[in-house]
Amino acid sequence: MSVINATLINENRVIGTFKELIEIPSPSFQEQEIGRRLVEMLQRLSFEVEILDYEHSFNILARKRGSISGAASLLLSAHMDTVQSTPVALSYRHQDGLIASTGETIIGADDKSGIAEIIEALTVLEETAHPHGDIEVLFTSAEERGLYGARNVDYGKIRSRYALVLDSSGEVGRIVLAAPTHVTYRMTITGRAAHAGIEPEKGTNSIIVAARIISAIADGRLNADTTANVGIIHGGSATNIVPVETVVDGEFRSLTPATLEKLMATAFNTAKDIARKNQVKLAIQHERVYEGYRFEPADPFVQLISGAIERCRLESACVSSGGGSDANIFNQHGIMAIPLSTGMQKPHTVEEYIYTNDLLRGSLLVLEIIASLAQKR
Repeated sequence: MSVINATLINENRVIGTFKELIEIPSPSFQEQEIGRRLVEMLQRLSFEVEILDYEHSFNILARKRGSISGAASLLLSAHMDTVQSTPVALSYRHQDGLIASTGETIIGADDKSGIAEIIEALTVLEETAHPHGDIEVLFTSAEERGLYGARNVDYGKIRSRYALVLDSSGEVGRIVLAAPTHVTYRMTITGRAAHAGIEPEKGTNSIIVAARIISAIADGRLNADTTANVGIIHGGSATNIVPVETVVDGEFRSLTPATLEKLMATAFNTAKDIARKNQVKLAIQHERVYEGYRFEPADPFVQLISGAIERCRLESACVSSGGGSDANIFNQHGIMAIPLSTGMQKPHTVEEYIYTNDLLRGSLLVLEIIASLAQKR
């Protein structure tokens, strides 16, 4: 039997909250307006709110003491920014239980559906005084720019050792148990300039060498756990000059650390060999954007989440992701963070949509997990 009565979720309220949020423009590093609104909402729900500023933006951290002594503290998180701007005149339709883009803009369900579901769950807790442990809320900024907000949190301020990250697509009930390590790289190829019409033989074309490197290194889906991508290439200054410099930006991702290390070594050594044979200089920089994580279905916190999903009469699905989320950063800092689907579909596209019933289900699931964790000592 469910710990929480599903009728406590206020359908009109959660839909209204979601629609209000998606109508606030909040591209990465421009979260000020939505941040002000979220601070108001959290304070109204009896949370102590702290703004965590960093160089380019800010995160919001809120706390509320629980009514049950000894219950585990839980962190609830979602990100405030959207992958593109959602203008004031947002183009969406709401009919027949569906909120969807009209095909002109994204709607920002990634990740405002997660925020709305968290706010609704917390509102019900405030209304009902249902027993719960300590709750922390972290709304991050610039997640879409490479988890920038989460990477700039002072984790000494966070007490929770468990977290729900409401930021995954698909039907509510989907649990992301694994996500990859993500490495980005930049290769700078430096050749020799020359006049392309008068003495091209005196030049060394960096674009041609870059093309040889790109064609020789792995790209695309390499196996079930690993991907590689060359994303950006730029070089040259004019058609009558043999291009002296070309820059190639790419990335590697893998759920398996050993595979990732081997892939990087092979790609970089291949690039160095080609550069040497073509008598150009090559500089390679790389950055580990975030570390991967992997949990098992048998882990106690995962079992608690799965049980809550079943009690909400939803279908549980444990999956691996090829993308990262703030959960990657939280896990690096010792917080067992599990991403859950909010019901959003086709995020990052102008075909984005969410069923309003999934906003209710997502809110109920958050409530059920809070209540279930409170019963554990």
